[in-house]
Amino acid sequence: MELTRRQLLKLSGLGLGGVLFAACTFDRKELRVESPAQIPEDMVTGLDTWYATLCRECGAAEGIIVRVMEGRAKKIEGNPAYPLNFGKHSARCEATLQALYHPDRVRGPLRRVGSAGQARFEPISWAAALDQLTAALVQQQGDPGSVLFATDALRGHLAYLVQQFTKSYGARHAVFEPTEETALYETIKRLYGQDALPHFDIANAGYVLSFGSDLLSTWLNPVAYMRQYGEFRQGKGRKRGTLVQIEPRFSMTAASADEWVPVKPGYEGALALSMAYVIIKEGMGDRAAAGALTGGRGHAALEAFRPEEISQAAGVPAGRIERIAREFAEHQPGLALGGGSAGAHVNGVANLNAIYALNLLVGNTNKPGGVRFNPQAPLPELDARARPTPMGQWKDLLQQMKDGRFRVLVVRGTDPLYGLPRALGPEEALGQVPFVVNFASFLGDTSAYADLILPEHTGLEEWGDDVPDPGPGFQTVGFQQPVVREFLEGDRQTADAGSRGFGDVLLAVAEGLPQVQQTLPWKTYRELVMEGARKLHALGRGSVTAPSFEQFWIDLLANGGWWDPQATSRAPAAALKPLPTERQDVQYEGADRAFHLVPFVSNALGDGRSAHLPWLQATPDPITTAVWGTWVEMNLVEAREMGIHEGDVLEISSPAGTLEAPAYPHPAAPRGVVSIPFGQGHKWYGRYAQERGVNVLSILAPATDRDTGAFAWAATKVHVKKAGRRANIAKFEGTFDQPVELERGTIIQVTKPS
Repeated sequence: MELTRRQLLKLSGLGLGGVLFAACTFDRKELRVESPAQIPEDMVTGLDTWYATLCRECGAAEGIIVRVMEGRAKKIEGNPAYPLNFGKHSARCEATLQALYHPDRVRGPLRRVGSAGQARFEPISWAAALDQLTAALVQQQGDPGSVLFATDALRGHLAYLVQQFTKSYGARHAVFEPTEETALYETIKRLYGQDALPHFDIANAGYVLSFGSDLLSTWLNPVAYMRQYGEFRQGKGRKRGTLVQIEPRFSMTAASADEWVPVKPGYEGALALSMAYVIIKEGMGDRAAAGALTGGRGHAALEAFRPEEISQAAGVPAGRIERIAREFAEHQPGLALGGGSAGAHVNGVANLNAIYALNLLVGNTNKPGGVRFNPQAPLPELDARARPTPMGQWKDLLQQMKDGRFRVLVVRGTDPLYGLPRALGPEEALGQVPFVVNFASFLGDTSAYADLILPEHTGLEEWGDDVPDPGPGFQTVGFQQPVVREFLEGDRQTADAGSRGFGDVLLAVAEGLPQVQQTLPWKTYRELVMEGARKLHALGRGSVTAPSFEQFWIDLLANGGWWDPQATSRAPAAALKPLPTERQDVQYEGADRAFHLVPFVSNALGDGRSAHLPWLQATPDPITTAVWGTWVEMNLVEAREMGIHEGDVLEISSPAGTLEAPAYPHPAAPRGVVSIPFGQGHKWYGRYAQERGVNVLSILAPATDRDTGAFAWAATKVHVKKAGRRANIAKFEGTFDQPVELERGTIIQVTKPS
C-alpha cells in the first residue's frame, strides 16, 4: 500500500486502537504499547493516540477511529479497514464527541419527586437505584408478563443479553423505531427467503432504480452507499452508472441522481409493476423468471399495469415509464431497491414486493452489481437481532398499558413518548404504568414521565460489538471499546453517581433474580463480549488470526472488528411467486384533504435522537440549507397561487392534529405534496433541543401496512393554510422568487439572495 507524505504524517501517531494495515510496514510491537488492554495510567503529554471502535449515534454503527490526547477524545475519523464504510464517516459520528462532553448529561441516577411529565427529580445512589429496580422485578415474578422492556433495535451480544434476560424472566420485549423498516424486512423474507437485509452492490451496478429510499442521505447505511456511489459514478474502466430516483419528494438522492421521477405517494409499487409489464412484453430480462412471476401468462398477467393505465394515477407519463423500463433491462447489471416512504403506506409491503421483483426479472440476485444475500452471523448468539415492533402491535401495547396490564416498563435507547402519534394517547398510557424506568444519558420526553432514571455510558465509554444489518455481503463483526475513561467517573467516586453500561446494569440486577442469573453467568458485559471474541478466535479464519487469544484480542481491537470476505451466503433463494394481477387501492388517512404529507428523516438529526447535539442542529439540510428548526417544503408555483411566501407560518392539519411551521416554497417540490423533516419538537432533551421546532410525528395518523402492521407514516393527507404571521427560517442560501415549472435538464437561477 502506497502512502502519501500527508497520510504518513497523519498515521504516524496511531496507537493500538488505530487500524493495523497488513500492507503497511508499521512495527506492530510499537503500536501495541498503547493498547487499552495494556494502557498506562498516565499518557505522555502532547502525544496523540488513535483507537478503533464503533459509532453508536445512528443504527448503521460505522467503524471509526478516535483521536485521544491526554485522556480526552478530540477527533473522529472513519476506520479505513472497516468493510462497511472504509474510512468514511458521517457528521453524526463527529457529533459523538459532543454527547460525551455534553453539559446536560444525566450525572447519576435520579428518582422522580414531582408529578409525571414535570421532569422533577432528586439524585440517588446507584446502590439505591439498583435495589429499587430489582425489588420491582422481584415483586412481579408471579406475573412476569406485566413487565415490558422497550428498547431500540439491538444487535450483537447486547441483543442476545436482553433476549436471555427477558426470556428467562418471562417479560415482554418490544422495539420502538419511529421510521421502522418492517415492510422491508418482510419483503426480503417473502421474496428472497432471507432473514437478513441484503447487500445492495451499488458500486458494481450499471443502472440503479431507487424507490423512496434516500440512500445517499439517511436510508439504512448512507455512508456505505455514498462510498459505493462514488465507484458507481467512476465506472472502474466501464461505463459510468446511471441512477434514477423515484419518490414524491426532492431528496438529497433525487438531487444527485441522473433523473428524478416524482411519483404520487403510494404508487411506487404500481409503477414498478408497470415497468415489469414493459420488460416482459418486449422480451427483455430473464424469460424463466418472467414466466414464474406471471404464472406462465407473460405480460398479459400484468395488463392492469400497462403504462397507459398507470400513468395518470401515478403521475408519471407512459412514455417515461416505458423508457426507464427499457434502460433498466438493457444496462445490466440493473439494481432496483426501495424503502423509506415507498414502504410507509397502507400498501407498503405490496409496493416493496413489486420493486424488488424487478431484480428477479432481470436475473440480478446474488450477483455482482445486484442484490447480494448476507450470510448468517459467525456465532449463533449474534443472530439474536431485536428488530422493530410494528405499529399495529404498539397500538395493542398502549391499550394494555391503559388497561393496567403492565406494572413495570423499562425503556432504553428510544423515546416512545416523542415518536408515537398523539392520536394513540401515549401520555395517557404511560401514566397508567405504576413504575417506569428509563435508561438515558439525557432527559427526553419519555424521561419526564419516568419514576427512575439510570444514566448510560455514551458510545465512546462502553464495550460492545455489532453485526451490521445490512452487512457488506460477508460475515462481519464490529467491536466497540471505551476510548476514554468514564467522563462522569469522578462523580461516582464522590457520590456513587456517574453512568453505567446497560448490559452491566442488567447483569447486576440479574443477581437478585435467581432464575435469570442462571442463564447469565457473566459478571460484566465486557466478559460476554470477550467470550464472543474467544469463539471467533477459535474459528481460526478471517481478518484477524493469532496463536494466542491475548494476541487475537489486541489485534481485534486494533482493527475495530473481525470479518471474513470468504464467508458469504450460500442460502438458496426462495421459489418465485406470481406477481399481483390486480391493482391494490392506495388509501390515505384524511383522503378528502388537498395535500399529501411526506415527512422525511433529517440528514443531521435522524428521527430526532440526535437533536440534543448542537453540531448537528447547525448542520445544514442538503436541500434547503435550513438549520435549528422545522420548515414546510411545498411547490413554489402552488405556494404563489395560495399567496404563500417563504417564512409565512402555515397551519398543517391532519385527522390526528395540527402543527405550525414556516413555509419553504421551492421549485423542485411536486404539486400537492408538503414535506416536513423529522427530528425537532422535543418538549425535553436538553437545552439545544428543548421546545425547538415542531414534531411532525405528533400529527401523523396511526395508519398501518395491511400485511405487517408497520407504521404507514407517509399515508397522511393534510389541510394547509396561512396562520397569519411570519417566522424566519435560519438557512445559508438565498430565496427563490420566480415560479419555475421543472423539465428535465432545466437550469434554475437563484435570484434576490436574502
